[in-house]
Amino acid sequence: MKIDKALADLIKISNTVGKDTKLVQGGGGNTSVKTNDGRFMYIKASGTSLKDMGKGKGWRMLDIKQVLSILKDNKLANLDDSSREKKVVKRLSSCCADNLNKNFRPSIETHLHALLDKYVIHLHPDVVRAYVNSKQGKQRIEKIFSTWRNPPLWMPYVDPGFMLAKKIAAMIDKYQSRYKRKPAVIFLEKHGLIISSESLNTSLKLVGQAVKMMRPGLKCPSKPIPKVLPLQEIANVKFAIRKAYYKAAGKYVPVKFFIDSTIAGFIKHKNIKKMLSCPALSPDELIYANGTPVWLETVNSEKIAAKLSSQIKKGEKLSKAFLVKDLGLFVTAPEKTADVIRDIVSSSLFIRCNALSFGGIKSLNKRERDFVNNWESKAFR
Repeated sequence: MKIDKALADLIKISNTVGKDTKLVQGGGGNTSVKTNDGRFMYIKASGTSLKDMGKGKGWRMLDIKQVLSILKDNKLANLDDSSREKKVVKRLSSCCADNLNKNFRPSIETHLHALLDKYVIHLHPDVVRAYVNSKQGKQRIEKIFSTWRNPPLWMPYVDPGFMLAKKIAAMIDKYQSRYKRKPAVIFLEKHGLIISSESLNTSLKLVGQAVKMMRPGLKCPSKPIPKVLPLQEIANVKFAIRKAYYKAAGKYVPVKFFIDSTIAGFIKHKNIKKMLSCPALSPDELIYANGTPVWLETVNSEKIAAKLSSQIKKGEKLSKAFLVKDLGLFVTAPEKTADVIRDIVSSSLFIRCNALSFGGIKSLNKRERDFVNNWESKAFR
């Protein structure tokens, strides 16, 4: 098939940033490129990874005018969350102007992308989230970028999707009135980073520049991995977690074990319990790992089963990640998904460690977590 330049650019940008797990994990993040005539926009499809995007998969093409017409429908904002999001997902699909598989839906953040410049990159860099998930994040970011003529835009947390786009539309208007241009860099509280530019190269450079400027002062504890791992002990923990899952939920789960210098460093950290006492930091942590990793100083299948049963009674999803003292990370998922959860847990530990020193960790509150957990479109991540 013949590839439009805008689509070729989208694939290039997506593959470039998507292969770096320090910038984005799993199917998180999204990218878009508008056509030269401004009529259409290629954007990442939900449920796909940026690194896997190709000529015939991982994207949709939409009519921008139709997308923006949804955003202007004030009736949607008055609906309850569930009804609104279902309508928005359906209407976004009707804006598609391609012949691809209709099961692949355009990113739920499509409205947001339509408001910005030609090239848009939305990521969840570890370095950035150390700030946006901290209580002093906004002030520290303002200081870091204080010399910029057109400073970044700070976006207080808003539920992902339609409501975020509505809120950011108003903030972009105010920004344009003051600076005579759209913001090139946007920081989303408890979420991540958005880069917007009229140039492909500028967009990628801005990602690197933002991360580079924010990296100084951040720390990532690490410890060498033992040359000889206690294989029998690891096997015992796997069995205990499987047994607990079966007792609490009546189902068998595969359990994968991970250990690297980063995980080894964090399970030895003096503030590990304090770091893990906070709820999920972001939508991705809820969607993929079902929340904060469980810290286990000792492994007892009865106690693990009791915790899982408690989660079921509360209507919560069962934890998928367990950090065990002196051993490492155990994940209850098939291999491919387990790898993604490992990346998300490593990212979360890095963020929690640094946010703790930036005035404290800022997590998703209960209402925000409930929205994500009940979010219909999250199934298409």
